Amino acid sequence: MSESIRLSHRDYWRLVSTNRNYRLLWFAQIVSEMGDWLYSVAIYSLLLESTGSAKALATAVVLQVMPQVLISPVAGVLNDRLPRRAVMIAADLARFLVVLGMMWAIAIPSTPFIYAMLLLGSMMWGVFEPGRDALLPNLTAEGRERLAANTLSAATWSFNLAAGTALGGLLAVFLGRNAVFAINAATFLVSAALLLRLRVHEPHAEEHPPLRAADLINFEPMREGFRYIAARPRLLATLLVKAGLGVMGANHVILPILGERVFPVALAGREGTAGLLGMSLLMTARGLGALIGPPVAGYFAAGRQPAFRRGILIAFLAIGAGYFAVSVAPGPWTAIAGIVLAHGAGSTIWVFSTTMLQSQTEDRFRGRVFSADYAFLIVTMSLSTWLGGVAIDMGASVRSVAMAVSLIVVVPAIAWWLAAMPLWEDRPVRSTALPPPE
Repeated sequence: MSESIRLSHRDYWRLVSTNRNYRLLWFAQIVSEMGDWLYSVAIYSLLLESTGSAKALATAVVLQVMPQVLISPVAGVLNDRLPRRAVMIAADLARFLVVLGMMWAIAIPSTPFIYAMLLLGSMMWGVFEPGRDALLPNLTAEGRERLAANTLSAATWSFNLAAGTALGGLLAVFLGRNAVFAINAATFLVSAALLLRLRVHEPHAEEHPPLRAADLINFEPMREGFRYIAARPRLLATLLVKAGLGVMGANHVILPILGERVFPVALAGREGTAGLLGMSLLMTARGLGALIGPPVAGYFAAGRQPAFRRGILIAFLAIGAGYFAVSVAPGPWTAIAGIVLAHGAGSTIWVFSTTMLQSQTEDRFRGRVFSADYAFLIVTMSLSTWLGGVAIDMGASVRSVAMAVSLIVVVPAIAWWLAAMPLWEDRPVRSTALPPPE
């Protein structure tokens, strides 16, 4: 993608109106992610209400994301040996059952069982998302269409976050948490039905014999994937970008607690819900920023790989500036502005690094590469979230945790600037053929 590609609204309209397969994948993303964010607000408010502990909230977030690291080797093999469409449908059906289990856990109530359901749901997400990223290049053409698809997918995630968290707070207040969970469960069935209608050729699944259970515990496919990545320094550097982005993971603790304790929003006639609505408002700002960031940055990058690399550096610095503003915000509007800036930058990093990975990776390795991509992200995200929750429970203010994020995110910015960007300077592009086995 060396030519300049400056996307316009026509590119997005053409993609959605003419590419049936991408349209179905996009609709599936809309319904399932919207349900997820409705549900997240209800879970976070329930845990804060029942325990009053930031660490309990951090534990829930870690259980939502950390198992993805454990499942990622298996997820990579599944997505590189089986049709990815079938894998994603199976993950959707499993998540439907998980949400039903969550409703039962709340009715008991049982915090340990809630944690168990979060863990299982997370593992299924860890199977689904790498499959979606790996499948997308099979549905789109290299260049303008693929960049539009990645940008639109990121913008959709951001819109779902903004709308889902806003609606989630309101629905939980007016209809109750069970209604929110029922809606979320239904979205997974709709998503699976949409994916069932995909008609896509998946050549990677035809290159191997039928998958056996033993293949999931055979480490050779994983070692093959690691050798493929290790032999390509540029690919490895791009793969680690989202690990740097994981430093922002503490936002899962910062935003709910900042909304509940520092900037609550009172609603007449709904006493006791001010914290929930304050939380919903700040999480909506996160989604708004993530929605705005990629289209704006993508317009200036114009599809050029050097601009993507510079954009990643600038975006890391913008995250630091945004969370610094959050840490010193005198009122909610300053905090909202900082959140919009930081998460707009974070979403830009996501789109740029994902597009770069897709262009650098062969189809038959794409499942394993994206599973590793998510795994590195989840490790740093989980660590950041957990440490943020523990620090607040030990007496640190939520503002000081936001300040820590603003400072720590400078580390991946420097690493990308000094260690990664020079890999593209005056060096020939390495072959993408698989290195011979040792």
